[in-house]
Amino acid sequence: MTPDLFKWTDIAAARGIRLAAILLLALILNRLLRTLTRRLIPASGSEGLGRIARLHEQHVRTLAGLMYSAGTALIIVGAILTALPEFGFSVTPIAAAAGLASLAFGFGAQHLVRDIINGIFITIEDQFVVGEIVRIGTVVGRVEHLTLRRTVVRDFQGAVVSVPNGDISQVANLSRDWGQVFVDISIPPEASSDTALAALERVCAELRADASWSPVLVDGPRALGVESLGPAGATLRLQLRTVPGRQDDAARELRRRIQNRFDQDHIRWGGVQRVEIVVSEALQGFAARSNS
Repeated sequence: MTPDLFKWTDIAAARGIRLAAILLLALILNRLLRTLTRRLIPASGSEGLGRIARLHEQHVRTLAGLMYSAGTALIIVGAILTALPEFGFSVTPIAAAAGLASLAFGFGAQHLVRDIINGIFITIEDQFVVGEIVRIGTVVGRVEHLTLRRTVVRDFQGAVVSVPNGDISQVANLSRDWGQVFVDISIPPEASSDTALAALERVCAELRADASWSPVLVDGPRALGVESLGPAGATLRLQLRTVPGRQDDAARELRRRIQNRFDQDHIRWGGVQRVEIVVSEALQGFAARSNS
């Protein structure tokens, strides 16, 4: 073999070793980052039991996912910049060009920058985390994925909706503290409001005393009284507060018990009106002559 061949072989071997070392170091750093972010989640879950601990665990889980994604991107960029000199590329012009490109990119991609900034504030302020039910504009659903750029929500029809974080100007978190619902019951004009309210109070007391439903209830149910009056009768309103996400289930059970109680006490409900048509003798005679 010629000396030139030995020279190029040594250079290729040296570069191959350095490239392998860069790749190995990147893999080690990525593994350490994954281990660090995974260790954060059990630490938050061991702080205690209950809703506050679960919310804190969800928050830490979301932050850990964002930390891992951002850290992985930095490791890949650093490995590429470190490996470029081994292929004969100078990093200094590339870094200068990258700086100019990032400046131009910042002016041209204002929406992307706004998405990322808003995503940072959403995460730091703990506005919502993965697994919670939120309302963003007209979209209501469960947060399935959250990054610095977008929020992915699965609505109640099963559709996956991707919302850029920059478009989130107002968000309603439906999974914090408690959920509330109002149940309205209509009774006809001839029905007694006092009798109906007494029956509703009995139904509320029975639901509060039910061992299968009491853990779900936060406040109430309670009969607030007559909400409105009209030609069709009166509307009675009940208030119900439950743990997050269970207010609709409790409201369905409350309506079922109200219907059974009203049927047992023979209380009319629903505001159904009966109209009687009285035909005079003159009109009956006119109808008879018309048919003859």
